[in-house]
Amino acid sequence: MGTKDQVPQKISASLLENLIYLRRQFDGSMDFIIRRFQIGERKAALITIDNLIDKQTIAQSILNPIRRAGLDKQSGTEMMKEIRDSILTTVDQEQMVEFDTLLTKLMSGFAMLAVDGCDFMLSIGVQSYAYRSISEPSNEVVQRGSRESFVEPFVINISMIRRRMKTPKLKFERVQLQSESNTDVCLCYLRDKVSPEILSQLKSNLSKIKLGAVMASGYLAPFIERRGLFNGVGVSERPDTVCGKISEGRIAVIVDGTPNVLIVPYLFIENFQTFDDYAARPFFATFTRWLKVFAFFLSIFLPGFYVASGTFHPEFLPQALLTKIVQAQAGTPFSLMVECIMIHIIYEILREAGLRVPKPLGHAVSIVGGLVVGEAAVQSGLVGPPTLMVIALTAISSYVVPSLYEQTAVLRLVFILIGGTLGFWGITLGFGMILISLCAESVYKIPFSAPLSPLRLKSMRDVAIRASWKVLRRDTENIQDMPGSNAKKK
Repeated sequence: MGTKDQVPQKISASLLENLIYLRRQFDGSMDFIIRRFQIGERKAALITIDNLIDKQTIAQSILNPIRRAGLDKQSGTEMMKEIRDSILTTVDQEQMVEFDTLLTKLMSGFAMLAVDGCDFMLSIGVQSYAYRSISEPSNEVVQRGSRESFVEPFVINISMIRRRMKTPKLKFERVQLQSESNTDVCLCYLRDKVSPEILSQLKSNLSKIKLGAVMASGYLAPFIERRGLFNGVGVSERPDTVCGKISEGRIAVIVDGTPNVLIVPYLFIENFQTFDDYAARPFFATFTRWLKVFAFFLSIFLPGFYVASGTFHPEFLPQALLTKIVQAQAGTPFSLMVECIMIHIIYEILREAGLRVPKPLGHAVSIVGGLVVGEAAVQSGLVGPPTLMVIALTAISSYVVPSLYEQTAVLRLVFILIGGTLGFWGITLGFGMILISLCAESVYKIPFSAPLSPLRLKSMRDVAIRASWKVLRRDTENIQDMPGSNAKKK
């Protein structure tokens, strides 16, 4: 029989042995239910996990039809085959011969029908469990487009993608992870668009993951693509965004239990592209795209330039502005670099408090942070008004590109330190290192900085500008067709 943690390979023909083993596995767990009953003269059992199944479906589609069938004087195997082929009306049925797959199915909401004398069980789909209803996206807010976002059950997320892409070329492929939680993971891609090499490499990376439990898609991201500061794996909570990426040859990784879907591979320039860009007029979409790029650089470099110019290069500042900064500094006990670091850290503390605090207290935290702390810091002479203004402006700018907020928060602090110690030369050196790092990296043999580096002028129609759909529809580029790509194409 084996111990509690050892799963035997094959299901026994003895119903009693199978039930004893399953009881040992679940060790008296209150949600493990065995419903014993008779089919003629033969003993049978229906095994389920409570709160994951629809009890009405079990009664109407399994128990009642079996009892009315009048089965008798048959072997266990013949009886089970007749039940499977002629009696049960449920669509989702599968024959289970091994305990490892049986346990996974059982804990996914399937009911297991066992008959004494039969060396296999019948897995029947009767899943039904409570889940959060489909709501509006909370992080990727758009003015035009769908108001639907992914939810926690991955079967619902699969249906939302399938409803938008009605083509048999759309494939959903289940992936088995080496984790104790046996979390369902599904790959979604278009068979005629995806690169076989990228797909094979992604499967290989997923197969090597060894985690005790996978509770969110973020658990998998570091294993899918190991990178530095910037990430080669995208995250989206919008079905329409994921469908758009899939149509370009990318692969979506859907993880059960999380409302975010991973997108592989993901390029740097895509952080500045949103769904609204493709729903708005081309001239306005181009304007907002350049605005996002400007806000990104502003949120990273403005505090560093402010500290460097005020400490080492005052000649770069207008006379009136320099006078204001000097007057403000005369009344504070700290240097410009210390002031910026202090306000930056205070802001990050307030942001974390706003994220973690209960919603009824959120407004109170905002008022305390915006009015009390900021005003008190200036009035008490701890920081100057120009410093507070610079940090506030960069903090607001960092939310223009929310997918890069983590990177901008860290880089902002780094460039404050560099600007306060090395001046403009240090900032220039730091910018060059970031640029070289971006251009040197690749994601699944595709340059992370493509199509900017290597440059392709044809691709600028959806990078430097957002051309109209009359232009974009003429030639759709797949991700493996990017300049400098070494990924195999179809």
